[in-house]
Amino acid sequence: MEGPFYKSFLKSVAEKEKQLAILIDPDKFNISETNLFLKKIPKETTHLFVGGSTVANGKTEVTLKALKVKTKLPIFLFPGDHSHITPFADALLFLTLLSGRNAEYLVGQQVKSISKLRDSSLEIIPTGYILIDGGNDSAVSKVTQTEPLPQENLELIVNTALAGQFMGAKLIYLEAGSGAKFPIKPEIISEVKKVIKIPLIVGGGIKTETQKQAAYNAGADMVVMGTAFE
Repeated sequence: MEGPFYKSFLKSVAEKEKQLAILIDPDKFNISETNLFLKKIPKETTHLFVGGSTVANGKTEVTLKALKVKTKLPIFLFPGDHSHITPFADALLFLTLLSGRNAEYLVGQQVKSISKLRDSSLEIIPTGYILIDGGNDSAVSKVTQTEPLPQENLELIVNTALAGQFMGAKLIYLEAGSGAKFPIKPEIISEVKKVIKIPLIVGGGIKTETQKQAAYNAGADMVVMGTAFE
């Protein structure tokens, strides 16, 4: 059953309204500067994502509580581990790392999360997460012990995205990784968008307005920016 936040996303896609999420890493976020941070983010921001590959115990919850008091923007959990899940967000991106073959991140972490999610009011959005080479050794690769898909292998990326949709994902998230040297090529975004029938999120390495617009023009329904605002 689709929840209100996902339905709102679908409505925006149908109306061709582009979405912008700012990704907040709790380990790098100073809660005493929450107001200042929220004033600095772009006015067109539609969502906040909170999470990271490695987050100290309890930091995610502290960050979420600080944000919830100061903003009405929807806040989505973007967890790197089941231990990061907390009820203080609006929704959870229930990630499956489709680009890797480590069973822990294909099903292991998901099963471990159920004790927290069984009676949770969080809106759970199944998300096919595809890590793509951004020119650096990303934290996601290190933590999950998986390799990103090379940007040159367009067919593999497209097939992986479509497999995610066929497996039941409600979103596809193409990710170049935090601190990527370069973003995902527009032609990759365009080819993935052509074959999937669910919303497409693109993040990693997008630091400028030009890069953001290039992702939108190629077909991204939502762009995620993070490092540029830390």
